[in-house]
Amino acid sequence: MSCWETIADYALRSVGIGERLLPRDNFTLCQQFTLIGSGLIWNVYFAVIALASGFFLATAVALGKASRIRAIRKPSEWFIFLFRGSPLFIQFFFAYFLFLSLKPVAPVFDPFTSAWAGATIVLFLNTAAYSGEIFYGALRTIPKGELEAADAYGLSGWSRFRRIVWPTMLRLAWPAYTNEAIFLFHATTLVYFSGFPAWQQRGDALYYANYFADKTFNPFVPYPILAGYFILLTLVIIALFGAINARLNRHLPQEARRGLRLRLNVIR
Repeated sequence: MSCWETIADYALRSVGIGERLLPRDNFTLCQQFTLIGSGLIWNVYFAVIALASGFFLATAVALGKASRIRAIRKPSEWFIFLFRGSPLFIQFFFAYFLFLSLKPVAPVFDPFTSAWAGATIVLFLNTAAYSGEIFYGALRTIPKGELEAADAYGLSGWSRFRRIVWPTMLRLAWPAYTNEAIFLFHATTLVYFSGFPAWQQRGDALYYANYFADKTFNPFVPYPILAGYFILLTLVIIALFGAINARLNRHLPQEARRGLRLRLNVIR
């Protein structure tokens, strides 16, 4: 089988398109690159959906934690504490068995026992908690001069938040939020190593890398391939978020603009 035939058979296998059976022996580099790359589709899916939806919940949680009303502030604080204080792997594990227990009671929970829905919910809540704390810190550091200027112009309520508070919060929080986005992409590799099963061996990139490592007893080929894919993804995230960061800081003088600095989370 040529490499082009391998790509045609396995490039979309992780989403159910192409060859159903995985290769069993005589593994080639092309097979490993193709299948691990195919699994990366799920990693991108989990991260993009969780980031896109978690961004808005994170904003709400940050505003809730900054609220002077105790009934709003306390639930936001406990939400952040719960999801930041417990390991993500444990969150996946308990979420899967919670959905599995609720499935006989309410069939509506049936889709949530699958990774595409259940794991996405967990990642959505987890990143919302971490991002909410980042946004809350940014809210606390908004220069008072900008708020006083807004008051002087007669801005209040929603108009003040939309035109002054929210853009400034994003501008201050964006470098740290970029690191959260990078970590979230890396954290998606935990999905199929927790309670969520890989139906018909349709897993993510790490699932296939682990498959080849187990079959060949040589982890020094599939895992570096996996790392290379994630490094490329990280560069894409940095470029994309860097462009957004430049847009957020476009009104500032060149010397005052905040550039992105990659800070790796060694332990979380």
